[in-house]
Amino acid sequence: MTEELSRTSALASRHTALGSGLEDWNGMGTAWTYNTDPNDEHDAVRETVGMFDMSPLKKVFVRGPDAAATLDHLTTRDVSKIAPGSAAYTCVLTEKGGVADDAIVSNNGDDEWMIVHGSGDTMALLKASAAGRNVQITFTDELHDLSVQGPKSCEILNAHCDIDLTELAYFEHAAAKLFGHPCRLSRTGYSGERGYEVFADASVIGDIWDQLVAEGVMPCSFTALDKVRIEAGLLFYGYDMTEENTPWELGLGFTVSKNKGDFRGKAAVQAAKGNETVNNVSLDINHPDMVIGGEALSLDGADVGIINSPCFSHRMNKSLALAHIKPGIAVGAVLRVSGDGIETTATVVQSPVYDPEKSRTHA
Repeated sequence: MTEELSRTSALASRHTALGSGLEDWNGMGTAWTYNTDPNDEHDAVRETVGMFDMSPLKKVFVRGPDAAATLDHLTTRDVSKIAPGSAAYTCVLTEKGGVADDAIVSNNGDDEWMIVHGSGDTMALLKASAAGRNVQITFTDELHDLSVQGPKSCEILNAHCDIDLTELAYFEHAAAKLFGHPCRLSRTGYSGERGYEVFADASVIGDIWDQLVAEGVMPCSFTALDKVRIEAGLLFYGYDMTEENTPWELGLGFTVSKNKGDFRGKAAVQAAKGNETVNNVSLDINHPDMVIGGEALSLDGADVGIINSPCFSHRMNKSLALAHIKPGIAVGAVLRVSGDGIETTATVVQSPVYDPEKSRTHA
């Protein structure tokens, strides 16, 4: 499998030493499992601190006088409101108003921006938005992304950092040195906990990883990542959202800035508001384990949706899932779940299931 991968993490040998088979995600060998129990990894993120190698995300620098204008056309956010040292979560749309990808856009100052995205079509659409503009686009895999998440993340990182991370607000970032290595620290993550992403060069990311392990930070697999992000109601492109979905259907309407100028898909996405065909919801499934995914959902005998991202949370003792269902089905509705030999029920619950006030990420 690894011979077919087009991208390689500098942490690959550390993943294999922990038992990973380096399964493919986004063209890079990714630690979907380790020899450790993903429930223990889950506990580390919720109780102390864990870390994920998020380097399979694609990191792209956008530089030049027209960098902001390019990103403003590419994304649903009003980029003029993203100050230097700040970042924003955003959608990238097709001309038809469907979600082509999701991404985080960071303003590094001095006409330098970074956009970090997943497996969608961001790069091709970014190049199209850059046409005729004075801007340079640079994709880099030398820059790695180590996501350190959990209630003790600030304490552990701050003890080995040359800036005061307690002053870094949610979705702010800054250049820093960590264990003496230059990096950029961003108060972002994908866990529903307070956390930080460490963006550092391939030449130093291994030592940063080793130093964090020595400080008691637990390496965590993507299996554990699925657990924490589903609990927190966080979407995964390709599973919970595709080009067939608009931001309104996904609970991502907040990413569509009001009163901003032209951007790709603007007219279509504005016309789509109020015409949703599905809604993204969280489910509490009456089942003793994780379901497979893809199960059909019905109400009073009529098909109403499908399960996209399932997990079993041992901490909540619940079989959970993110699903798409027809609009108008209220929280508390009980749906029939059918598929893969399973016949049971699921209750539509408030999302996110974990920390619904989001007090932990924003603390």
